[in-house]
Amino acid sequence: MMPGDALTAGAQVGRPGVRARGGAEAAAPSSAHAPVYGEAGAGPDADAERSSRYEVRCEEDLLTVRHAVREATVRAGFGIVDQTRVVTAASELARNAYVHGGGGTLEVRLLAPGGRRGLRLTVRDEGPGIPDVETALQDGFTTGSGLGHGLGGARRLMHDFQVRTAPGRGTTVVVTRWNDR
Repeated sequence: MMPGDALTAGAQVGRPGVRARGGAEAAAPSSAHAPVYGEAGAGPDADAERSSRYEVRCEEDLLTVRHAVREATVRAGFGIVDQTRVVTAASELARNAYVHGGGGTLEVRLLAPGGRRGLRLTVRDEGPGIPDVETALQDGFTTGSGLGHGLGGARRLMHDFQVRTAPGRGTTVVVTRWNDR
């Protein structure tokens, strides 16, 4: 990270009762099929070959993302309530990348460290960045015409939440939900 970059994880942004697993920032993979390390217990058994990447450049891409994430939640064995949580978070984050970041990408990765199943979403854009992450996470804060629940709402819907951003360098949001069924 460079000076001025912001990094926020669930425990660091005051989310009661939730800590980022392993307490470490997840490494951003260098390719769509690179193994994800950084989660406690993750390693080569993290089911690294199960990831997909989607462009978010127009309104139609938002629908594609929703369908792809829904399908991934089914493959990960999530129940209907958790499926809805993950799809809602993905939709909010992808819309933010589209509206505020001028477009971006969403990577969907199935995780299976030690037999535990989960889903990690990484949303990247090359927009202006978020000048004040803490303020942006507050309900009601918006720089557009929305209700201002997107970023904070996504944080509440997922188990792990990280934001990497810097003025003029874009934003990356990494969220994970674990299937505890």
